Amino acid sequence: MIALLAGGVGAARLLRGLVRIIDPADVVVVANTGDDLVLHGLHISPDLDTITYTLADAGNPETGWGLAGESWQAMESLDRYGGPSWFRLGDRDLGTHLFRTGRLAEGNGLAEVTAEITEGWGLGFRLLPATEDRLRTMVTLADGAEVGFQEYFVGLRHDVAITGIRFDGSEDAHPGPGVLETLTTAETVIVAPSNPLVSIAPILAIPGITDVLRARRATNVAVSPIVGGSALKGPADRMLTELGHESSVVGVARLYRDLVATLVIDLVDADLSDEVEAEGLRCVVTDTVMRSVDVAAALAATTLGAVA
Repeated sequence: MIALLAGGVGAARLLRGLVRIIDPADVVVVANTGDDLVLHGLHISPDLDTITYTLADAGNPETGWGLAGESWQAMESLDRYGGPSWFRLGDRDLGTHLFRTGRLAEGNGLAEVTAEITEGWGLGFRLLPATEDRLRTMVTLADGAEVGFQEYFVGLRHDVAITGIRFDGSEDAHPGPGVLETLTTAETVIVAPSNPLVSIAPILAIPGITDVLRARRATNVAVSPIVGGSALKGPADRMLTELGHESSVVGVARLYRDLVATLVIDLVDADLSDEVEAEGLRCVVTDTVMRSVDVAAALAATTLGAVA
């Protein structure tokens, strides 16, 4: 069994390649829930849904989130009434959130409901929420205000400087059902090319998870989300710099060196491989820009081979 620590878009793209080269039944994804929010009374899990929609070949390829071929009549009604429509939810997407919210209100856990959603899309891998407890990524802006991650990322278009990140609720959160068992028994744990600070770090903030990863470091491998000093999508590069980290594969190596033994980096960063290895990691150089499923499958194979 192979485990994947995952955020949203980058993780979903790697996962598409991974399930092409191994049986999906042998893949378990532990996904970030720090992005979750309640809006319009609905429980929304952006990373869980991005992974689900992408692997179902139903996602919007232009945005990386949401469903392809959406309509927006519900948002148009909200606009008419003056309601909050800054977080755009398509009409089809709303069905997922209505189902999730209703099942949670009936007393079912997020892990069970997520399994029902992935089964509804006919997916063969297991998708586990990192926790079923309340966990919220909070971002401190340069002006001192603190906002939820989605307000920063979507509402403010991640176009403002930040000075801090914290994970509200992490101290009291517990790993979700099956998470510790998965991370303990997996043949390999892959840290996906997701934002280290707001996609992977919320998972690591849940008590017990970092300890398990450290204990099995030799068989853990990460794929760098930074290529040539920049993030391929989203604000990871700017966030790293603003919070005092280096926006490079070396900076990623420093963040992950206690958790993984190997870092996979892109060809454009080959000249930094010695610096990565100076941080105590094995460095593997390959094409990490997943322009197609074929490239993603090749990257997944190289990543698994790096710890074989």
